[in-house]
Amino acid sequence: MDADKPEGPLRKGWTTGACATAAAAAAYQALLTGTFPDPVTVALPRGGSTTLPLARAVLTDGRATAGVIKDAGDDPDVTHGAEVIVTAAHGPPGSGVSFYAGEGIGTVTLPGLPLPVGEPAINPAPREMIRRAIQAVADQFDAAGDIAVTIAIPGGEKLAEKTLNGRLGIEGGLSVLGTTGVVVPFSCAAWIHSIHRGIDVARALGLAHVAAATGKTSEAAVKSHCGLADTALLDMGDFVGGTLKYLRTHPLPLLTLAGGFAKMVKLAQGHLFLHSSKSRVDMDRLADLLGSIGAPAEMIDEARGANTGAQVLALAESCGLALADAVAARAREVALAAVASSTRIEVMVFDRQGRLVGHAVADD
Repeated sequence: MDADKPEGPLRKGWTTGACATAAAAAAYQALLTGTFPDPVTVALPRGGSTTLPLARAVLTDGRATAGVIKDAGDDPDVTHGAEVIVTAAHGPPGSGVSFYAGEGIGTVTLPGLPLPVGEPAINPAPREMIRRAIQAVADQFDAAGDIAVTIAIPGGEKLAEKTLNGRLGIEGGLSVLGTTGVVVPFSCAAWIHSIHRGIDVARALGLAHVAAATGKTSEAAVKSHCGLADTALLDMGDFVGGTLKYLRTHPLPLLTLAGGFAKMVKLAQGHLFLHSSKSRVDMDRLADLLGSIGAPAEMIDEARGANTGAQVLALAESCGLALADAVAARAREVALAAVASSTRIEVMVFDRQGRLVGHAVADD
């Protein structure tokens, strides 16, 4: 997950929501006064503020457009360097702030997200941030704050192909995101958030079977093996704990956990975060498991000295021992204890070629 993480202290950045807020505040002030503030300062949801420069400032008859270049700091954010553009126009009296999707902003097409179907994919937290910034400008200049806000990110539809928006039913572009306004480099929060939204969509669609995979190979394999649609796939990565804990209060009928042998060994050994920075395969415990299914003493000793889980799996397979099935069964036990809900769980273990090598079926 963090193979390209830079060394040393990491620089924070600003969310698309923070950039849109700054652009909206600048555009509204220009609409009222004829002058754009540049740079523009806006308050952040959890205290403090940020000051961002404008990349564009255009005032025409009845409309003002401001743009801010997103700086995501040292985070590998797909929208880093993109321009977030807001066009402001006066709305009808009493209308407050209304939101519209411009170029590159997606539209919600499936239930289960925190926005109704048909709404522009501008999340609730950025909407509230924008409303507060608009109100601050309105108070400063004794205005009503009735404004139509259209947000655009040129090239956003192409950028969205690198996100999970398609699976979540957000079509036509990106989402405007950010609960704090701040991008914390290499944060787990955004990934876990997307897993939770995927579960919400699956529940809203009434899906009977969902799969969560640790990587692309296992995802493609479980999709093919189980005949699942993209909306039934969760890009879980290493965040097994973040997935299972959400299912405690948001259960699904059936969850398939799919992953490579080493990842599933770590889960079987009780790890709920599977990244190599936090968990390792315990070769002694894996050798003991091999012994429990009938391996001879010399094979067990060889397994204890192995460098990788794949080596141990190859040893087991050379003697016809179903080690991956035993790993899957142990992993399923750990997952069931963590989920602690009505969700039924099965585990599938795949090799690097996508071949099913281990399986623990769900109880009926």
